Amino acid sequence: MYRLPRNRANQCLIVFFHLIISSNLLGAENTTDKQMFDVEEQRVAQLDQVERLDKSQSKAISELERLLSQTKRYGVQSVSSAIRTSAQTLWSEAVDKMVSDALSDDRWLYWQRLMLRRALKQSVIFQSLYPADQLAVLWELELVSRGRDDITFDDSADIKILITGFDPFFLDRNISQSNPSGAAALTLDNQMITFANKRASIQALVVPVRFADFDQGMIETLLKPYLKSVDMIATISMGRSDFDLERFPGLRRSAVAPDNLNVLTGANKQSPITPELNGSPLTGPEFVEFSLPVSAMQKAAGRFKINDNHNVTTLNGERQPDNLAQLADEIAVSGAGGGYLSNEISYRSIRLRDQLNPTLPVGHIHTPRITAFSPKDTRDIIAQIKGMLEQSLTEIKQ
Repeated sequence: MYRLPRNRANQCLIVFFHLIISSNLLGAENTTDKQMFDVEEQRVAQLDQVERLDKSQSKAISELERLLSQTKRYGVQSVSSAIRTSAQTLWSEAVDKMVSDALSDDRWLYWQRLMLRRALKQSVIFQSLYPADQLAVLWELELVSRGRDDITFDDSADIKILITGFDPFFLDRNISQSNPSGAAALTLDNQMITFANKRASIQALVVPVRFADFDQGMIETLLKPYLKSVDMIATISMGRSDFDLERFPGLRRSAVAPDNLNVLTGANKQSPITPELNGSPLTGPEFVEFSLPVSAMQKAAGRFKINDNHNVTTLNGERQPDNLAQLADEIAVSGAGGGYLSNEISYRSIRLRDQLNPTLPVGHIHTPRITAFSPKDTRDIIAQIKGMLEQSLTEIKQ
């Protein structure tokens, strides 16, 4: 594992050097996986070990290869165009598969995206690009394959709800790991729900478990365009034994766990650190408060308890505040959602709400955790999330 550099200039130099190597610009004929591919992409070599996974290849990969072979002019624009088409195909395929997938398996999208990245990196046209352009093309691949270009709400709906899930993570602990939050996002994307004489259109995104993408502003890039046009935003991730609605997200990172690139931030509970946003420290209060319709969502029937979680940790210890005023002058160690990226997506989305649409219901749902891959648990979790969204319609103002 390696630690994320504290100094931004050093980080940029490391990224630049990594891209020179990983894109094979040095011209080595026998480039190894470790030279060309990042840690996540290298795990594709273990794909056969992923239990109960549909290993059929996405047509997006062959489509990308065909589009690149037809490109008559090398350049970032032509590669970006091919990537947008192929990445959209991948996302649409994954959503369509969920409709007929009795196992509710989110992992196919995750692994196929990595295969798409590998196919891109191995192409001559990608290797011909400058490192900065390679970064831009890979960024486009990530955004589109995570649902950015598919967000189209049904105009006939009374309510518009945007939800997000996460990729599988901690794959070095269990290569077969699934994530019910990603499964929920894929299942509920493009769905219409009806409750309390209201119809709601749901659109979804799936975000990475990578510190660098958050620092680069992926969450802001994906969510900001919708802060003034939707009626609720619910970010979702896998958490503890029950459902937890995380009331007080905190500003700082404190988890010692690595991300999917095996990056460690250097943070811990004694020395929490502030994330970045496009090269500068993320600014905002130490704690923010969510605005989900808690009492309504807690009425959703299902196997699992739904908690209104107030527990946070500051440098002065654990707290269970009733309001933000009780956290005045405290330094955040972990929010109600912890000190990892689950807490952070919640903080970033609420920070956007406070800036752009203070009355918008925004907040985070932590699902019960699953071990490896558990279709029944995942289906039960998705059903209860859908129930929460249905119940929320009783309180969302049109």
